[in-house]
Amino acid sequence: MHSKHLLISLFSLLSLLGFSQTQQTEEIIIDETNKTESIEQVIQIDSVWAGHPVGFCLYTHGNRQYIAYYNANRNMVVGQRNLDEDNFQLHIIPPTSRKTTGGTSTVLGWDSHNFVTLGIDKEGFIHLSGNVHVHPLTYFRSTKPNDISTLKQVFAMVGSEEKRTTYPHFMLTKEKELLYHYRDGGSGNGNEIYNIYDCKTKKWSRMLDVPLTDGQGLMNAYQTQPTLMKDGWYHVYWVWRDTPDCSTNHDLSYMKSPDLKNWFNAFGEPLELPATLDKKLVVVDPIPAKGGIINLAAKLCLDKNNRPVFAYHKYDSDGNLQFYIARTEGDKWIYNKITNWDYRWEFSGNGSINSEVVLKKFKKRTDGFYELSYWHIKYGNGTILLNDKFENCGKVLKPAPFKSQLKVEGEFPGLLIQTSGDIGKPENDEFRYVLKWETINRNRDRPREKPWPKPSQLYLYKLKKEIQ
Repeated sequence: MHSKHLLISLFSLLSLLGFSQTQQTEEIIIDETNKTESIEQVIQIDSVWAGHPVGFCLYTHGNRQYIAYYNANRNMVVGQRNLDEDNFQLHIIPPTSRKTTGGTSTVLGWDSHNFVTLGIDKEGFIHLSGNVHVHPLTYFRSTKPNDISTLKQVFAMVGSEEKRTTYPHFMLTKEKELLYHYRDGGSGNGNEIYNIYDCKTKKWSRMLDVPLTDGQGLMNAYQTQPTLMKDGWYHVYWVWRDTPDCSTNHDLSYMKSPDLKNWFNAFGEPLELPATLDKKLVVVDPIPAKGGIINLAAKLCLDKNNRPVFAYHKYDSDGNLQFYIARTEGDKWIYNKITNWDYRWEFSGNGSINSEVVLKKFKKRTDGFYELSYWHIKYGNGTILLNDKFENCGKVLKPAPFKSQLKVEGEFPGLLIQTSGDIGKPENDEFRYVLKWETINRNRDRPREKPWPKPSQLYLYKLKKEIQ
C-alpha cells in the first residue's frame, strides 16, 4: 500500500509539472499549450516592398522604440516612437546610388542578404548600417541623441578593410561599449572584423589587432555574434565555408572569452587569434563539406555546470538530415543523434536559399530538462525534450506560433508572412514586440520578371504573455 501511495504521489507531481501520465513508460510529454500570447496592440507603420524578403530591424531601448526597414519604393527608412505613443515618426534616408556614392546605397536591390540594423551607444546616439553584401561600408550616425532625423552618412569607420563588407551587426559589451562587427571579403574568402566606438572622440577603432577568425584566403567563417551568457563569458561559434556554394560549409567550431580579447576553447585552453581551421582546439564536430550543415545551423546552450552544449544538423549514415547534440566529457566532445527522420534536405548553390529545416531555440528548462524547438518542411513545428544526458526523452507541446495566428492579407500568389523580433529588451518582460509584413519568397538574389506583388503593410505587434 505504501508503494502504491508513493506512485500516486509521483504521478500527481508529474501532472502538476505538465507531464502526461499515459506515456511515462515510453516518452515524457509536457503540455504547455496553455502558455499562449494575446495581441495587445497593433500599429500600422508603412507600405513596404514585397518582391523578396530582407531583414528589418526592431530595437526597444528604454522607453523608446526604433525601427529600420525598406519601404514600398525600396528606400531605407528609420522610425522612432515613445512606447506610450500610437505612431512612429518616420524618416526616409535620402536615396543614393552605388554609382554616385562610392559603392554605397540606401536603395534595396534584389539581394536578401542586404538587411538593415541599428545600434545605440551609451550616450543615446543612433547608429545605422545595412544594404551591403560584399559592398563598401554603408553606415550612418545621428548628430543628436535619440533623434533619427539627424542621421548622417559616415563613409569610413577605421578606413581599411571596408570595401567588401557583409553582415553588419552592432552589439554592446558588458561595459555598454558599442561594437560593430562585419565580414570583410566574400563568401569562401573573408575575415571577421570588430570595431569599438569611443563616445568621447566620436571615433571607431579596431577592437583587436587581428581578425577574430581568418580563412587564410581559402575559406571564411559564418559566425555568431559574441553572446554574453549566464556564466559571464562571451561565446562564439561558426562553420567554415570554402566557396559561395552553401553545401561547402564544414567544421562546426567554438571558442569563448571573458573580455573579448583573451580567448579559450571549450576545455579552458588558451587560443591565439585569429582562429583558423588548423587550430583543432576549436573544432566541435569535424563535419566535412557537403556533410549537411549550413550557415549557422546550430544552437548553443550551457548545461547546469556552464559547459557548452550544441544542437545542430548534419547527414546521418543513410544520408538523411538529423539533429545531433555535441557536449563535452572530460577532454573531448561526444555526440548523439536525437532524431530519426526519413528526409534529406539537399542544399547547394549560391545566393539566399529557402530553408527546409530550422533550429529555433535550445534552452535549459527550470525543471532540469532541456528543450530544442524546430521547424521542418515535412514534420512541421515541434519541440524535443532532452534529459540531463541530452538524450531525446519526449516532447513539449507548445502553443501555435504567433505567425500561425495571422492570415496573409495580400492576394498575390505565393505571399508569405515575414516577422522580425526585437533586438532590444523591453523593461516590462510581460510583453514582447514583433514586426510583421508580407513578401514572396527568395529568388537566389536574382531579379524577378514582372508582375511583382503590390506593397504590403508593415505592422508592429505588441504581445502579452499569458500563462493560464
